[in-house]
Amino acid sequence: MTELIEIPVFPLPDVVFFPDTVLPLHVFEPRYRRMVADCLAGDRHLAVVMLRPGWERDYHGRPPLHAVGGTGEIMQSERLADGRYNILLDGRMRIRVEEELRTELPYRTVRARPLADVLGEADQATLGERLRALRASYGKLLEALGQSHADLVGRLTVAGARSGAVIDRIVSAVVPDAAARQGILEAVDVRDRLDLASAALVDLLTLVAGSDEGEEDAGGA
Repeated sequence: MTELIEIPVFPLPDVVFFPDTVLPLHVFEPRYRRMVADCLAGDRHLAVVMLRPGWERDYHGRPPLHAVGGTGEIMQSERLADGRYNILLDGRMRIRVEEELRTELPYRTVRARPLADVLGEADQATLGERLRALRASYGKLLEALGQSHADLVGRLTVAGARSGAVIDRIVSAVVPDAAARQGILEAVDVRDRLDLASAALVDLLTLVAGSDEGEEDAGGA
């Protein structure tokens, strides 16, 4: 069984942090400035976990968290003159929060279990075609959004990358809905994750196509 880790948590509304991605954060609350300072003095690792609905009622206390979040290492940091920080997190792994620890620190700390991707060798062999379809959908979506660039797909889906990492990078780049992103983060079985990601991209392509048709109709009226 995977050994539990203890890690500070940055709980945020509507933010889902995937492994193998990069997340910029502006840190302004005193408790989280302290957390960043402590992280920089230590191993530089922290977790980002999305707050559950209703967090507004107890934001300055301990509002409930989703069980699954992402950890990252602070790869860049800038301390501003007034004590705020700009940091850049390099995503490392999924975790499942097992227990919140009671400490004297002003920020929250949890005991968590690292979550590894689940994918058998036989599944890996049959996943290639579906991943190619996901990449194609991603490319079509970028083009429809006017963001197409020759190497955008290649940079996010580099050859040799783990299947799970490819899915995570694509979802992080283009899926805006926080609930959908959280569901995909929680899918440790790569086949399930690919199902959810593919469905999300199909929905987005349909939405974009509908918006384009609406604009054409309005233009021709």
